[in-house]
Amino acid sequence: MRKDGIQIGKIYGIPIYLHTSWLIIFFLVAAWFYSEYDALQLNLPIERLVGLCVMTSLLFCASLVFHEVSHSVVAKHYKIPVVSITLFVFGGVSRIAREPARAVEEFNIAVAGPLSSLLLGGGFWLIGRHAGTNEVLSTLAGSLAWINISLGLFNLIPGFPLDGGHIFRAVVWTFNKDFARATRVAALTGQIFAYGMIALGAVTALASYQPLGSAAGGIWLAFIGWFILSAARQTQAQVEARGALEGLRVADIMSPEVHTVGREISLEDYAREMVRTGRRAHLVVAGDQLVGLVTAEALNSVPQHDWDVTSVQAVMLPKDKLLWAAPEEPALTLLDRMRTIGLQQLPVIAGGNVVGVVTRDSIMRVLQSRHMLDHAAGR
Repeated sequence: MRKDGIQIGKIYGIPIYLHTSWLIIFFLVAAWFYSEYDALQLNLPIERLVGLCVMTSLLFCASLVFHEVSHSVVAKHYKIPVVSITLFVFGGVSRIAREPARAVEEFNIAVAGPLSSLLLGGGFWLIGRHAGTNEVLSTLAGSLAWINISLGLFNLIPGFPLDGGHIFRAVVWTFNKDFARATRVAALTGQIFAYGMIALGAVTALASYQPLGSAAGGIWLAFIGWFILSAARQTQAQVEARGALEGLRVADIMSPEVHTVGREISLEDYAREMVRTGRRAHLVVAGDQLVGLVTAEALNSVPQHDWDVTSVQAVMLPKDKLLWAAPEEPALTLLDRMRTIGLQQLPVIAGGNVVGVVTRDSIMRVLQSRHMLDHAAGR
């Protein structure tokens, strides 16, 4: 278990995770298939009917994995590291270490997902067409064909961050040669589509003449619209942040205040120190020597009733495994590196000495200062 969810395996060297919210869509799909199979009056025992629904739902989730792996395979073709694939309530997401360097890369990576879903949908449709009198296989294949084709077409909507939004950004990027501007245009388009989905979903759900199923569908549509809206806004904010940090070095975004704790103190004492300083990470020292790094996340690895008998040294990241940054390293390069390895803070070392630390808070302080300066200058 990690913050991405539960790892269920690797495909093409890419870890696959299940987010806990994935259980929602899994059971919703299984319940939908149950009603479909039950309407066929197949006279199957209840346990076999339930097993069939679970198997069908698993095949649907495998289709989502195939969709995301298609993105990832193309990304790796362009030497873009793929950190992970996570399945969650709205489908799946591939986490890549950096943005594509060219518009054609963005286009090919984005279009691979919808094409793979349409290909799967066509394959399931052919199976259904040749199922003959096998009603179970015909219904299973036909339903999976409809779902995959719908998934492929839905993802082609030019609403960022859907695949269609990435395709749209690639097209705009091709013409204006400016990645940041293309992202802002795509994110704005995504927000417009999201507001439309929320409005349509709300109207559908509130219309008194609609049956309960349509009302639930309207709520779900509005929920997806809200998710797209949030993701589009977040993407736009990230691009603005990267623009604000462009040209800066690590020395410009680090905090010179280095907070340390002794390796011998208990986790209970460390928790109190964390509350006192408001810091989520501390360097661990033995005398004047750096020996490691301890973070707030380390507390979660030990039951609270054992904090008083567990030392910081037992859970810290040792010095020989400690990743660090140099003051002259470009800030954007460091952010991409932190994003790839999933770290929230890194010490800054110069000449063998710790001269600062880069944390989420230190980055936010720089962004806030730049925003205030831009606002004062009328930009």
